[in-house]
Amino acid sequence: MNKSATLVVMAAGMGSRFQGLKQIEPVGPNGEILLDFSVFDAKRAGFDKVVFVIKKEIEKDFKEVIGKRIEKMIDVDYVYQDVNDVPKGVQIPAERSKPWGTAHAVLTAKKAVNTPFAVINADDYYGISAYKKIYDCITKDETEICMVGFKLCNTLTENGTVSRGACVVENGALKTITELTKINGDCEYTEDDGATWNKLPEDTIVSMNMWGFKPSIFNEMEEGLVRFFNDNKDNLLKAEYFLPSVVDYKIKNGTKVDVMTTDDRWYGMTYKEDKKSVSDAIAALVNNGMYERM
Repeated sequence: MNKSATLVVMAAGMGSRFQGLKQIEPVGPNGEILLDFSVFDAKRAGFDKVVFVIKKEIEKDFKEVIGKRIEKMIDVDYVYQDVNDVPKGVQIPAERSKPWGTAHAVLTAKKAVNTPFAVINADDYYGISAYKKIYDCITKDETEICMVGFKLCNTLTENGTVSRGACVVENGALKTITELTKINGDCEYTEDDGATWNKLPEDTIVSMNMWGFKPSIFNEMEEGLVRFFNDNKDNLLKAEYFLPSVVDYKIKNGTKVDVMTTDDRWYGMTYKEDKKSVSDAIAALVNNGMYERM
């Protein structure tokens, strides 16, 4: 009998570079969105519940386009990421409207999650093997934190630069993760707005925000959120509380973070021009029988 596990889907972000709500953009041959394939893959890997982290403002559209379909196949819950959901005493600048990052988004799901859980982005396609690997890992009693890493060359777009977390992995454990915010389709990154470019190996392992945790992480995220606001008192217009910072803190305090790698290609729509290539790739997977029972 499979152990219970929850899939937490970060879906609160509006696709600024994609110029719309890319989470509900159809890409499948029958009008499916990327989340349809993600949840289908997660369910057949063993997950039995999905928690969507969304903004209250997109609730109606999100439930209409996504929730009604997915609720027929798996247990679904919704939580709402809110910029005002902060520790007592924090003064939020009036100009701040954007929520506080990926770790803040996951912390929002605390009240809806009581099993081991994995975290994904709503607008990413990870592939069935990634879900199988992370399900098997988080349901082991000895695993506290884990991630699935992708080869950099399998995560890029020809339509612009992307942000990726470049990982150093030793003996199957994550040692460091460095956020590189501008990587082009040739595996080159810049840290000076394009004045110079540096080459990365194509097989560099990168994080695509596919993490696995035990529910105990929520208490530590709450403590980390307090530290975050204390450390960013003078930068509350732009500061964000990211998941890799939580993981990095745990690593520095002795926690082993298991890393599984996959050769599968990641698909996503960072830019509007990405839609055709993603749709073509999904169509090929469907035609090859990957989703014949969907």
